[in-house]
Amino acid sequence: MKTFKVGYIVGSLAKGSINRLLAKALARLAAPGMELVEIPIGDLPLYSYDYDADYPQVARDFKQAIADVDAVLFVTPEYNRSIPGALKNAIDWASRPWGKNSFARKPSGVIGTSPGAIGTAVAQQQLRGVLCFCNSPLMNTLEAYIHFKPGLITEDGDVTDASTADFLRNYLKELHVFIERVLTVLPREG
Repeated sequence: MKTFKVGYIVGSLAKGSINRLLAKALARLAAPGMELVEIPIGDLPLYSYDYDADYPQVARDFKQAIADVDAVLFVTPEYNRSIPGALKNAIDWASRPWGKNSFARKPSGVIGTSPGAIGTAVAQQQLRGVLCFCNSPLMNTLEAYIHFKPGLITEDGDVTDASTADFLRNYLKELHVFIERVLTVLPREG
């Protein structure tokens, strides 16, 4: 089985983010053949096309981190029925300047958790629309809207509910299959 390096982007900048806990749990639950690494977004300035001619180093490093992985997994909360501003800002940096879109042909998946019963469903649908515009092949065969309850995931990333842990393991297996399928048809350049 081929090992894929999957960069995950946590949409929340909060230190105590439950989506960061979910990302930690996913990294622990990753099936053989997947290595999950964080691609941080917290130091990116607000995007403006004024930077297109000369990206700041932090943005060049961010784009390089995306280039260095086989796929991207977005782990995001929902803010006001949408994606967080920091996540949208990161996507804008990665997809610009024109002709240098880091997400083009890069397989991606979307997952999120929320204390609400619909667990980030609206934000995920909006994020899918943005990623489709960025020409990122999206895993759509399995959607994951995790209803977070206190104690569901420990600070160490252990999932305390067996059925949730099984669901997340299956999600990661499906993501692995999806990445392999996409990269077979659209191999990485270089």
